[in-house]
Amino acid sequence: MATKIATKRLQKEFQAMQKSPPPFCVARFEEKNILDWHFIIRGPPDSPYAGGEYHGLIMFPSEYPFKPPDIKLFTPSGRFETNTKICMSMTSYHPSSWNAAWSVATILTGLLSFMLGDEITTGAVKTTDEEKKRFAAASHAFNIANRKFRDIFPEYAGPEMKDLPDMGLPKPTGPTTLTSPAAEEPDTDRAPADLVSPPPPPRTTDTPESLVSSAAAATTTATTTMRTGIQQQPGVVGVRQSWFARWRWVLAALAVIILGRISSS
Repeated sequence: MATKIATKRLQKEFQAMQKSPPPFCVARFEEKNILDWHFIIRGPPDSPYAGGEYHGLIMFPSEYPFKPPDIKLFTPSGRFETNTKICMSMTSYHPSSWNAAWSVATILTGLLSFMLGDEITTGAVKTTDEEKKRFAAASHAFNIANRKFRDIFPEYAGPEMKDLPDMGLPKPTGPTTLTSPAAEEPDTDRAPADLVSPPPPPRTTDTPESLVSSAAAATTTATTTMRTGIQQQPGVVGVRQSWFARWRWVLAALAVIILGRISSS
């Protein structure tokens, strides 16, 4: 019987497998026992197992994930003995090499990699590539004749073999956005100001001509201000009035003399 830790962990892994199963693999646990996980492995292309469908079982201990599981295959493959525990670094044959961070997806990926090799160990057999291909061609018919396979994987128990969710094909990176020609070309109906870059900021450095004009204007203003100021000063007005008072009799005499000469002539 599974512990609470094992149950919680396997439920979490089942959700992860539903969202993102590993390539060429699918797995689910039995309804009455969460520790027994049935799986399907499909033979990858360019391998002797291409077109093959292999049904097997992962048997987790109640102490999972702190102890490793056991694995066996039911479908003849030419690589493993049927109904026999397979010796792998991720099974109970090697508890010291087990990593509690490994998951169902990790185990299935490792099993597929081990299947594509040729190491001879407990549960493994040695056959030719031609024999493996014959087993692959007969694998689906073998599986659908198995009641347990039909109960666990009803959607894959039809007359024709069905692809798994991930068959190792490249995944699209995202939807392609189609751009209309109008979006690619400038809109000539807009005002010209919308089609050109904004004008550069105004220059902050004055030209020589502007400096001369500014100096001249400043000089004129200063001169006018000086004259106006002198005229408005009281001392200057007093000097002018005293000068006129001193010389007005002389001017009057000169005027008499000049009129006399005019009259005599």
